Amino acid sequence: MNPFPLAEPACAADAGSWCARFWQWTDSDLLARSADAIVSHTVETVAILVVALLTRFLVHRAISRLVDGVTSRRLSRFVRHRTAISEGARPAEGSPRRAQRARTIGSVLRSAASAIILGIAAVMILAEFGVALGPILASAGIVGVAIGFGAQSLVRDFLSGMFMLLEDQYGVGDAVDLGSANGTVEAVGLRITTVRDGNGTVWYVRNGEILRVGNKSQGYAVAVADLPLAHGADIAQATEIATRTAAEVAADPAVAELLAEEPVVVGLEKVGPEGVTFRVTARTGPGDRDAVQRALITALAEAFDRAGLPRPLAFPSARPPSTTP
Repeated sequence: MNPFPLAEPACAADAGSWCARFWQWTDSDLLARSADAIVSHTVETVAILVVALLTRFLVHRAISRLVDGVTSRRLSRFVRHRTAISEGARPAEGSPRRAQRARTIGSVLRSAASAIILGIAAVMILAEFGVALGPILASAGIVGVAIGFGAQSLVRDFLSGMFMLLEDQYGVGDAVDLGSANGTVEAVGLRITTVRDGNGTVWYVRNGEILRVGNKSQGYAVAVADLPLAHGADIAQATEIATRTAAEVAADPAVAELLAEEPVVVGLEKVGPEGVTFRVTARTGPGDRDAVQRALITALAEAFDRAGLPRPLAFPSARPPSTTP
């Protein structure tokens, strides 16, 4: 026998009431006093739970269908799919990258939807039982403010990561300049971006600290071939030679497959104290700029030298010493 008998609630004296039954079943004063509310609001509680779970299922299904549509190109018009501007240029991103980004965003959206829907359902159920929500909401607000102040950098990293994924600023395999780190992106997370530089060093960059992004792998790249010439060089002759040489380079099968369009002879680009700069450009795929640039510079330099176009002396000190006694 319990030496400390529990005090029977007043409502338990009414035989046959739900209060009396709950007191008999559980010996819980709280449950007994709440018995009528529990029974009377059962239908409302079940309805709230059913509607919440059904809404969660429908929202998850809609997000999953959207992700599947994006990855299968059915809804590609809703995704920022950057392609080269010129006709015939290759896309900057492929299906695997788009699918990875869509799945990551879909996972975040599903988690957020579940938290919001179930949180609203929990508040509605508590309101059905007459629980005062004011103190709870006030406490949650205070806790939220405290967490917000303490983890504001973490929140900023997550928000920045979300916007980077939504805007497709860069992806795995892109060559980027993040200001604090330059190299190839190895992983993109909601909080951290991992970049490996040319020396093999892996950099972990917080998304909230990235103020600017230079992506060298999106859309297209421009190979710039600058050749220095002396002030007295015949620019018209140089233009004719460059036009012919650029066409020959573009006709090379090894280079042609890297080009998005035919090379453009810009001509005289800059005039300096030592000489002038003659420029030829070519639009290429994101990762092919260096190869095309090397081919153009090599061919143009050889063609200019064969034609006898004078080159500038970079510095006065570079002149050979005089041998006159």
